Amino acid sequence: MTADPTPPERTTELRSESYRITVDDGRDSFFALSIEDAENEEAWLMSDTVYALESMR
Repeated sequence: MTADPTPPERTTELRSESYRITVDDGRDSFFALSIEDAENEEAWLMSDTVYALESMR
């Protein structure tokens, strides 16, 4: 079996949202990033580990 190196064509648009989530009655907060397929409510990814894309470089 051989993998096809050509990525599939994307026909749907992805959207992203960033959040600052506050917990413990405001004593703590963290940042989260959500990436979603605009056409499929079940296709999404949420991460609380990315503060800014620049910090990943």
